[in-house]
Amino acid sequence: MSKILEKEFFSENVAKIDLYAPEIAKSRKPGHFVIIKIGDKGERVPLTIASSDNEKGTITLVVQKVGVTSAKLLKLEVGDEVTDVVGPLGKATHIEKVGTVLCAGGGVGVAPLMPIVEGFKKAGNRVITVLAARTKELVILEEQMRRYSDEVIIMTDDGTYGRQGLVTQGMEEVIKREKVDMSVIIGPAIMMKFGALTTKKYNIKTYVSLNTIMVDGTGMCGACRVSVGGKTRFVCVDGPEFDAHQVDFEQMMMRMGAYKDQEYAAYQKYLGTLETVA
Repeated sequence: MSKILEKEFFSENVAKIDLYAPEIAKSRKPGHFVIIKIGDKGERVPLTIASSDNEKGTITLVVQKVGVTSAKLLKLEVGDEVTDVVGPLGKATHIEKVGTVLCAGGGVGVAPLMPIVEGFKKAGNRVITVLAARTKELVILEEQMRRYSDEVIIMTDDGTYGRQGLVTQGMEEVIKREKVDMSVIIGPAIMMKFGALTTKKYNIKTYVSLNTIMVDGTGMCGACRVSVGGKTRFVCVDGPEFDAHQVDFEQMMMRMGAYKDQEYAAYQKYLGTLETVA
């Protein structure tokens, strides 16, 4: 079990949680994730490690309420324990000095992008970060991103903060004004798809971190399989990062929506249980 040491809500449905997991904190690298479980019969849910603190022995997760498990996790308080935390899993981000790196994050995808931005900056790169959200209240980790970025551009759908527009508009603005050597995009699948199409026009090497359905995290179940360059790959062991221009996003999004009806029914049942208990 891992105890919650700190918890902070960024918005009504998004929170930062610090878990005591010293062994994971010592070995995690940018790009790694963990799989958590709440309760002995709970489902296994993958969450990317946003940061860690070796002295405190903690890992930081950013969680958005989208279903039963995430809702249960956000209801836990400081001092409560998460039943299982397994990791670090996946392949770490390959970080080296390449020149100028354009990083784009949307929604809670900003959390896994944060250690990548830090890593590329410490490797001696110029890092330009574009953060996107629907509205000002949903922009997260801006201060931390500014710490390791040469420039941060904020894009909001409604124009309540930064500039009004999509993440791709902010990306293209940077690409048109200066040479970009590499791009990293993390966020909702549809955002990564169009971000990848944007950089492909300019022949910029681009990586995305995929957030597919995942069960065991060891490549055994096959639930996280995606098509990359026409070949089947497993996000949990071959990723989560892949060449963005090789990912079949249409197939991935179709598979991610395969259980939406069941997920909705499970969440409604959970809400009914909460109401009954209340």
